Amino acid sequence: MKQLCTTSMSSSVAAARGSLARGRHEVLADAGYDIKPMAHDLVCWKCGASLAELSLPLLRLEECPQCHGELHVCRMCIEYDTRVAKHCREPTAEEVNDKTHANFCDHFKPRAAAFTPPNSAEVEKARTELERLFGKR
Repeated sequence: MKQLCTTSMSSSVAAARGSLARGRHEVLADAGYDIKPMAHDLVCWKCGASLAELSLPLLRLEECPQCHGELHVCRMCIEYDTRVAKHCREPTAEEVNDKTHANFCDHFKPRAAAFTPPNSAEVEKARTELERLFGKR
């Protein structure tokens, strides 16, 4: 009996180690679970890629499949707001200095419209003004 327990324990450890290299969906599917991603319209805060194939809740170290940006970040949260102190509307949340790296915030809830594309027309206008002012390099 003890040997059986040891064998099952070592196979569990091996499975856990193998799961680090694979996604959680593949591991659960191999274990016999019927996994279907939860329907949502989340996009990456960094590149705007769809995150529809990821299931909720997002893990702390979940990454965007396209740009590999971390997703459990303040910039992806519904509480993120640059107009308030600490850029967070949640009054009991601890301050997070780097809003673009994964954190341990318990108040994290992913925001669907987290991606804001750069205003390329405004950037180009500013660049043109600087070149006119200082000359082209």
